[in-house]
Amino acid sequence: MALIVHKYGGTSMGSTDRIKNVAARVAKWHDAGHQIVVVPSAMSGETNRLIGMAREIMGDQPDPRELDMICSTGEQVSVGLLAMALLAIGKDAVSYAGWQVAIKTDSSFTKARIQSIDDTKVRADLDSGKIVIITGFQGVDDDGNISTLGRGGSDTSAVAIAAAMKADECLIYTDVDGVYTTDPRVVSEARRLKTVTFEEMLEMASLGSKVLQSRSVEFAGNYRVPTRVLSSLTDPLMPLEQEANSGTLISFEEDTNMEQAVISGIAFNRDEAKITILGVPDKPGVAYHILGPVSDANIEVDMIIQNQSVAGKTDFTFTVSRGEYAKAMGVLEGVKGEIGAASVLGDAKVSKVSVVGVGMRSHVGVASQMFRTLSEEGINILMISTSEIKISVLIDEKYMELAVRALHKAFDLEKA
Repeated sequence: MALIVHKYGGTSMGSTDRIKNVAARVAKWHDAGHQIVVVPSAMSGETNRLIGMAREIMGDQPDPRELDMICSTGEQVSVGLLAMALLAIGKDAVSYAGWQVAIKTDSSFTKARIQSIDDTKVRADLDSGKIVIITGFQGVDDDGNISTLGRGGSDTSAVAIAAAMKADECLIYTDVDGVYTTDPRVVSEARRLKTVTFEEMLEMASLGSKVLQSRSVEFAGNYRVPTRVLSSLTDPLMPLEQEANSGTLISFEEDTNMEQAVISGIAFNRDEAKITILGVPDKPGVAYHILGPVSDANIEVDMIIQNQSVAGKTDFTFTVSRGEYAKAMGVLEGVKGEIGAASVLGDAKVSKVSVVGVGMRSHVGVASQMFRTLSEEGINILMISTSEIKISVLIDEKYMELAVRALHKAFDLEKA
């Protein structure tokens, strides 16, 4: 008997018929003798609907605490409906909201981070033969306020619960059948990967791949939770052994003896904006005086470049998500005079494209091949960022899909 955590996305929970399919799939695993914890998302489109109503009342910046109170209800509906669907087919099931478990978080509303999980109640239910269903995406802070983890937070909830309970495996059911070399909607020749390392998946998730939230992959890697991405759109009664070996297994690099491909995938992110502060005095502390207020506004910064100083002045460029672009520009216009900058410029029509692969550690020439490929397509590089296993470039948004297709072909990713 194994302890298995199932996570189902919004598409999988999108209607009562789909919820019944989820119940049939969960029951199949439970009938095989496994202890099952299920973490479902809100029904497809529900969180957007709730946010839309909040914005109709408070504009583009609703109160974060109250927004979390509203948005948490989507998952509560899902767990209740799924518990009912299981009860209707004769399975003993119980649902809990995050605060009932309890999943403790900090107080960063709309972007909270999990601090601890008390699994006592859940283990008692599992030991009595129940299927336990827990809301994803949410928890409770020390003051008893409901908090949410940010979009995609149900992935993080599921993996964190799997880590806390030392689950044998965490199965992430989505509307795709695994992790691909890139988005098949952009490159028709994209290929499903049988395995991908945690490091590669973390890079791809943080660089724009929408399959898993980056924090969920970070949890899985830190706590060595075996995690598999697979489809919820298959027949729920397909043979369990076949299902258990489908999709993409996120593995540890040391667990495999196979020769790693140089590049495993191409990630991209349309949700990018570039901000440049011109004519900044080149002196100690200038980067802090620019990025400190940005951080205080709870705005995440991605790529950063500071130019060589000329006549005691420098230019400082960084990227933020497009949704926080206007807010970041407002912050910097407020501090421009304090730091002695000449002006602040922005561009919200940029995208990031990245090549990812642990094989880069032992192979040279990846950067030159990437830059040559983009050059041959007439694509100008605005910014470059690198790590041990990835190279990212910022380019004009209109060239993003061309860049992805060209790089996918240049690195032979369509070949197994």
